[in-house]
Amino acid sequence: MEEFSQMIAAELKLPAHRIANTLKLLQGGATIPFISRYRKEATGGLDEVQIGDIQTRYEKLCELSKRKETVLSTIEEQGKLTPELKARISACWNTTELEDIYLPFKPKRKTRAEAARAKGLEPLALLLMMQKENNLAAKVRNFVKGEVKDEEDALKGARDILAEQISEDERSRNLMRNQFQRQALIQSKVVKGKEAEEASAKYRDYFDFCEPLKKCSSHRLLALRRGESEGVLKVNIFPEDEDMCNERLQRLFVRANNECAHQVEEALTDAYKRLLKPAIETEFAALSKEKADEEAIRVFAENLRQLLLAPPLGQKRVMGIDPGFRTGCKVVCLDAQGTLLHNEAIYPHPPKSEYAQAARKIVKLVEQYKIEAIAIGNGTASRETEQFVTSQRYDREVQVFVVSEDGASIYSASKTAREEFPDYDVTVRGAVSIGRRLMDPLAELVKIDAKSIGVGQYQHDVDQTKLKASLDQTVESCVNLVGVNVNTASKHLLTYVSGLGPTLAQNIVDYRTENGPFESRRQLLKVPRMGAKAYEQCAGFLRIPQAKNPLDNSAVHPESYPIVEQMAKDLNCTVADLIKDKELRSKIDLKKYVTDTVGLPTLTDILQELDKPGRDPRQKIQVFEFDKNVRTLDDLQEGMELPGIVTNITNFGCFVDIGIKENGLVHVSQLADRFVSNPADVVRIHQHVRVKVMSIDHERKRIQLTMKGLNN
Repeated sequence: MEEFSQMIAAELKLPAHRIANTLKLLQGGATIPFISRYRKEATGGLDEVQIGDIQTRYEKLCELSKRKETVLSTIEEQGKLTPELKARISACWNTTELEDIYLPFKPKRKTRAEAARAKGLEPLALLLMMQKENNLAAKVRNFVKGEVKDEEDALKGARDILAEQISEDERSRNLMRNQFQRQALIQSKVVKGKEAEEASAKYRDYFDFCEPLKKCSSHRLLALRRGESEGVLKVNIFPEDEDMCNERLQRLFVRANNECAHQVEEALTDAYKRLLKPAIETEFAALSKEKADEEAIRVFAENLRQLLLAPPLGQKRVMGIDPGFRTGCKVVCLDAQGTLLHNEAIYPHPPKSEYAQAARKIVKLVEQYKIEAIAIGNGTASRETEQFVTSQRYDREVQVFVVSEDGASIYSASKTAREEFPDYDVTVRGAVSIGRRLMDPLAELVKIDAKSIGVGQYQHDVDQTKLKASLDQTVESCVNLVGVNVNTASKHLLTYVSGLGPTLAQNIVDYRTENGPFESRRQLLKVPRMGAKAYEQCAGFLRIPQAKNPLDNSAVHPESYPIVEQMAKDLNCTVADLIKDKELRSKIDLKKYVTDTVGLPTLTDILQELDKPGRDPRQKIQVFEFDKNVRTLDDLQEGMELPGIVTNITNFGCFVDIGIKENGLVHVSQLADRFVSNPADVVRIHQHVRVKVMSIDHERKRIQLTMKGLNN
């Protein structure tokens, strides 16, 4: 592990002892949120992203180490493992270099070179490569025997062997990589006959496209690859100057001007076209795809974080409405804990148009269930339903919010929803989810596969294993940042708490059902299978609002309770007094409480938490209204200024909901009156913005917006 720590330290430019301490904690079962929050002395204050990077790089080095073992054993079985080769493989920590070393020894399916070797033509290939023979014809005749039909057949077989040798030579591959690195182009052409198909229209920009690979952005590359996989585009990667590649290869391998050298030149041309270029193209296609995946996953994870940390309404009595025309609007009433109290359907819109009857029902339900806020899904009939709801008179002040429905249909048909509401259909479950999203987006969205929430770019085209790992880590980070009320949290929310997982989450819910609400964090140790390690990892992130010890409703870890108690004792007050009285806290000298294991970072965190114990780090929710005069694409005009909500952020800009079915795009160049390299620096998911309509493409239903010159 020490060797790995040194390598990771060099790569991340961090002190090796911090890396070593972090790896030790990770291998000891500590989670990233726990290490980041409660082990700052050991890591030197590394954040979750840095700890995640350390973990990822360590796992890659472990994989590479296993691969080296396989390579060594395979070569040894062939009896070709020399001490020099073994030393070189052992010292190699670069995947590409390792595979290049291994390539000549790698077991292959039947190749043209293998067939030629079986005919006994390897000595002839060696003779050609030496380029010293001046009477080649005489030498070649000696190989015309057995399966070798004539002299040309002998030379062809020898060239096949040479072509494979040249293509497997490390110098050839590195030379080609260098050329691709500097001047590779990515080109796409429409597949003949596909240009007229309606489904191909979205790839129109790539029907005849070419640009340097290193300038090809993540979203463009993923679009090209998707077009290729759908059979619309043919995509190629190649060096801009292919003649230069051949010339440089010739300088490497052609050392004379005789018949042997001419044969090597011919083998070299074949090696380039048939073996070397396709191999390096595949390598660069995979590398560029991996890079594009990483960028797309990063964007998705950042968008998801913003979505999960969206402002919550909090524990209020909420009406959730899943709007619709023909099928009506499904209405549910929830109490402050999100429990379903009532559901029914109303039909205020065509074709039934039971406006008056629906209005009476809504007003009565608001009064009967003391509704404080109404959440309306942003799907079909959303604007019409919002207008209907806001035009009624209620017996109290009722706030109305439009809520994103992304993933709601997936939740309503899921096993989770069936377990929660076995006696209700999908429409009721969907309306409940809309209402609960308003109350606490984080608690509700954790029940849905993050990939289905719809805030990414080409999320179905990227490496799904890496995507899931990144999104799971993001959800875990958000849940632990906010903290969880152990007495109200669902098992789905508890699953993401540091150290728990599905089994312990279910056990906590079962224990709570049988024994009533938890009265202290210490009581968690009575939950079946809750060991000391799991308790250490989860306790600081679980909140008990009505606990006797006020620290149980804070982010102060139980292991630090004695420190706080000592602080209170030194000031002749209780812990509760310390939390209430800012003046008392100002008298605390943190240096006095530093020990071998507890330093100023932890003590500073404790003091900050005592200042606002258990405070939700999320912002306060705001009411939003779309322009009442804009409901369809036909209502839009160029130059219009409109209010909107950011629904998705990509590398090329952001999408904004302006109250019609189609979202508009604000290109990165139109986000601000200054240069913007990363849209996330300017906007965030669900941000309320002002936009101006630049252009409308009615055929493709595309709207170009700008935020330049507007007060955002």
